[in-house]
Amino acid sequence: MRFGRIAVFCAASVFTGTLAAPAFAQSPYDGNWHVTIVTKSGSCEPTASSMLTVADGKITAPGANVSGTIGREGLVKVSINGAYANGQLNGNAGSGKWNGASAGIPCSGRWEASRQ
Repeated sequence: MRFGRIAVFCAASVFTGTLAAPAFAQSPYDGNWHVTIVTKSGSCEPTASSMLTVADGKITAPGANVSGTIGREGLVKVSINGAYANGQLNGNAGSGKWNGASAGIPCSGRWEASRQ
């Protein structure tokens, strides 16, 4: 009898989990994004470009220490190699501000992104 209760509980748990979670999560902003950053103040590189990938609203990039998210409404919050950025995506484009440091000297600027 105890085994029967455990089996029913496990089956119910699996069934409930299947109903509660979609087969795969997606964000309206998933895909590859080309990002260009422009320094407005400080001694960081004047411009730089990078390719970022968004999957399930999480931002990643090969060879970079990236931690960030894009909300369902397109709000961007990300940390890339010690710099911080925020902004807004809308459809296939977006922009925002960033700040960081080069050799301990603060710098900041703007970024623009386009979905590839």
